[in-house]
Amino acid sequence: MPTTATPTTATPTPATPRIPAALPLDGAHHLRTTVKTARWGELPHAGSAPVLTVADGETLTVDLVSHEGILPDQGRDPVAFFGEFGVAERDVLPDAREIAESVLGRDQEVLPGPHIVTGPVAIRGAAPGDLLRVETLTLHRRAHYGIVANRHTRGALPNELPAGNTELTSADLLRGPTGTISAFCTVDDTGHGVLRCTDTLSARFPLSPFVGIMGVASGTEGTPLSSIPPGVHGGNLDIKHLTCGSSLYLPVRSEGAGFYAGDPHFAQGNGEVALTAFEAPLRATFRLSLIRGEAARRVQGLTGEPFAETPAHWIAIGLDADLDEAMRRCVRAALAFLTAATGMDRQTAYAYLSAAADFEVSQVVDQVKGVHCMIRKADFPGEL
Repeated sequence: MPTTATPTTATPTPATPRIPAALPLDGAHHLRTTVKTARWGELPHAGSAPVLTVADGETLTVDLVSHEGILPDQGRDPVAFFGEFGVAERDVLPDAREIAESVLGRDQEVLPGPHIVTGPVAIRGAAPGDLLRVETLTLHRRAHYGIVANRHTRGALPNELPAGNTELTSADLLRGPTGTISAFCTVDDTGHGVLRCTDTLSARFPLSPFVGIMGVASGTEGTPLSSIPPGVHGGNLDIKHLTCGSSLYLPVRSEGAGFYAGDPHFAQGNGEVALTAFEAPLRATFRLSLIRGEAARRVQGLTGEPFAETPAHWIAIGLDADLDEAMRRCVRAALAFLTAATGMDRQTAYAYLSAAADFEVSQVVDQVKGVHCMIRKADFPGEL
């Protein structure tokens, strides 16, 4: 049975016009994103050599790099790209520049996916049949700016936006050479995101950082999976509620588990309709723990998809290329959880979900669409 993670909130990083000189190192291990520890657009598999090995229950801090600003259709030059928005060269992260200038992806005409994925990290003793619990402990912003991107043939309105004759009304919008529209966002001195709409109007919204990609290595060796679609391995789930204090439960599919992370966000709306949300780099600290034996079988028996929780909610997850089917899978996963956890019959659980649970669209832009169900723990007093 999943247990509630004790939330550890990140100390807010003051927004300044410069990259913070130093951020807390909250984990027992520190993993930087480099050419040797990263993959561009693909996920680790069972044959991937670990870049780090940690013990069960240890904490790990990862410096995550955002793909926005370094992609080929943005010029693969973050200094020049962000310079168009007035960002000084000194404020462009060195690891983003290193990845952009590296050999990663140079031999591929088209990258399998856009994301910079850091890992895999082996958890000592992990084996198929175990569950990996990924607790997000702290998240610190590594920059004061980021990008929301919209590209032709992608997003919820692929045939409408970006329009071919769009008039760019703000200096904070930039058209790329292949129909990419990049919207520049900043963080103000109160810790809110700011997107300038016109010369006289800006949208100001709260930040809620989370890591979009958290997963385990696939169970077979061979051609790596693209970083774009989520699946039973986790991956690009893009569930905005996986912030500090949350836990994600993933069935281990290969020896060592092969944990990886990427796609950091400062904020995202459910659906992520334009294609990306507020994409920007984070320093993330996780606790990686194994659940074994009967406890693992009990949790795995609740749902065929990854499962998550926050201090206030259990989160059932449904994934499918068809949004209707993703919804059905999510309902079935929520029913399986409730019947196993509470003992209520399936029909009663169905009635409860209809009356009290919230089904939200995680994202509709990652080939495999996601729906998640928010089940309030307060509705079930006492220990389950």
